[in-house]
Amino acid sequence: MNKKKLLWQVPFLLFLIIGTVVILKKQPPFRTNEGMVFGTIYKITYQHDDDLQEDIKQALMEVDNSLSPYNPNSIITRINHNEDTTLNTHFTHVYGLAQQISAETEGAFDITVAPLVNAWGFGFKHSIDIAPNVIDSLRQFVGYQKTRIEGDKIVKDDERLMLDCSAIAKGYGVDVVARTLDQKGVKHYMVDIGGEVVLKGKSPRMKDWRIGINKPIEDSLSVNQELQTILEISDIGMATSGNYRKFYYKDGKRYAHTIDPRLGTPVQHNILSATVIAKDCTTADAYATAFMVMGLEKAKAFCEKHPELEAYFICSGEGDSYEIYYTPGMNKFMIKGAR
Repeated sequence: MNKKKLLWQVPFLLFLIIGTVVILKKQPPFRTNEGMVFGTIYKITYQHDDDLQEDIKQALMEVDNSLSPYNPNSIITRINHNEDTTLNTHFTHVYGLAQQISAETEGAFDITVAPLVNAWGFGFKHSIDIAPNVIDSLRQFVGYQKTRIEGDKIVKDDERLMLDCSAIAKGYGVDVVARTLDQKGVKHYMVDIGGEVVLKGKSPRMKDWRIGINKPIEDSLSVNQELQTILEISDIGMATSGNYRKFYYKDGKRYAHTIDPRLGTPVQHNILSATVIAKDCTTADAYATAFMVMGLEKAKAFCEKHPELEAYFICSGEGDSYEIYYTPGMNKFMIKGAR
């Protein structure tokens, strides 16, 4: 009886094994597309039968044509030049979210900060001067409440107001590419633009995607990639803002690229980097910048009121040491032993 049962089971098991092999062989391959956009590197890994590089480039071009201040024909450039410009859905979506986050963070995030960013030498125009009287003068033309959308146009209270979406555009570009992949039926992908990422489904190992948070080592060339911790995440957006790559020294003083729109000066907090996990990368990108401006205590208090956000902060400690703070919800993403 047992022999008969065994003889019946053997071909059934062989059928299952062969069927599994055939199914696995039919799985589309994982592909990786790389390139340059928004002044940084993008790397997109996805599972699909076709190479979607042209679709990805088209999606990125649409964002660039809407939000890049380095593109002389973009919508945001024409707005900054006070040219008559009709807004598109890319611009209105990002502008609306930026205004919302500006209000929620009491101006710590503000896309009208462009004149100040340029003055300090971190923007799309060369530095002009950093004398206190110049900064005070420029602050008159900064403030998210001083612009608005009327119909399909931007209205500015003063024509000298300029917009800079650099602190949110990369994240939005990531989301636009992710949406493009969704429309193509891609189930598993990682979209990475300059460290801002969206991850969906599984990695090529068919496990949750793993991504590292870099140690905030002064490294303007982005050569050092030493990791502080490793996260295992999927179906979510993540962005990091830090003051350890974009900076300069003048008269022995260090100036970092994060500008407080309310004060007009580079922030002097002890946060070296802020990583935010949110429902999408656009949101994560904006809040990461806002937290760098707010400082640790205010950022912690904000996160407590917004449980939909998770955050990981690396702060300067004594000497060359770091101090770490992260929201309780980060625990579920952090790989044991990599904290």
